[in-house]
Amino acid sequence: MVDSYGRKITYLRLSVTELCNLRCRYCMPEDGICKKRHEEMLTQEEMVAAVKAAASLGVTKLRITGGEPLVKPNIVSLCRDMAEIDGIREICLTTNGTLLPELAGPLRKAGVKRLNISLDTLNAEKYHMITRNGTLSEVLRGIEAALKEGFEKIKINTVLIGGFNDDEIAELADLTRREAIDVRFIELMPMYDSGDFGQEAFIPYTVVTEKLSGLEPVPADGGVAKLFRFSDAKGNIGLISPVSAHFCAECNRIRITADGKIKPCLHSEDEISIKGMNGQQMRETIRTAILEKPEWHGELSYRQRSRAKRNMNQIGG
Repeated sequence: MVDSYGRKITYLRLSVTELCNLRCRYCMPEDGICKKRHEEMLTQEEMVAAVKAAASLGVTKLRITGGEPLVKPNIVSLCRDMAEIDGIREICLTTNGTLLPELAGPLRKAGVKRLNISLDTLNAEKYHMITRNGTLSEVLRGIEAALKEGFEKIKINTVLIGGFNDDEIAELADLTRREAIDVRFIELMPMYDSGDFGQEAFIPYTVVTEKLSGLEPVPADGGVAKLFRFSDAKGNIGLISPVSAHFCAECNRIRITADGKIKPCLHSEDEISIKGMNGQQMRETIRTAILEKPEWHGELSYRQRSRAKRNMNQIGG
């Protein structure tokens, strides 16, 4: 389906939970979240119905997010159900990686083709600090497990944070030389509750190309990342710039939150509920949401905060 600005919407990001086993400082409050009642959240059947409705409107790619999707007890059966939906050609999943040692195999068998794994530092102390309770060795084991299972693509998502990990850009980029993985550097977004970070934390993606020599441009792969590669690397380096150089004109996605709200734009406060609807009602509501998708998300900066009015764990990373 094409929105009112001529963008073809083919990508749905579905959050399956707001819960997480980590407490990343740019994603959720230190004390976690106020857990919602079970009846407030989408059921597995409603999630499947929503994806079927989206697929009937031209969505071909599904990304499962959270929170942390792997803390959801039925995550494997949910992925299996999604993989059987007509029209969905690719199922991807974003995770912090800590539960992949046990779940990488079952997820691959269930039909997940691609994984994005969040990793902002290779320093154990800094990892514990940014996640508030995480252990670096757990996510490294998760990455190793994912590599063994042969996913079609594995990407490492690194949020660029000035004064925190900008001194590790070269070390993180070198991961693409050692393994068949991509590393994507993503600008820190000024979300609803990201008060831990001062203005110096919001650095542009160009700092990556300034710090890395020998990068060669790579043709775009249909995503929003600007792609580069070392000549001796096995994977690409991607740069994602939602703040300093937005890509709204190429945006091909919509989002559905775990509590059943369609968000046509990540940074908009506009939400449309599909909770309790049947499949046809969902289809018409998703169609309306696509047509109401805004042209762009507006200015984002340290002083111009996101208007989403949710933390990232409540939207879907």
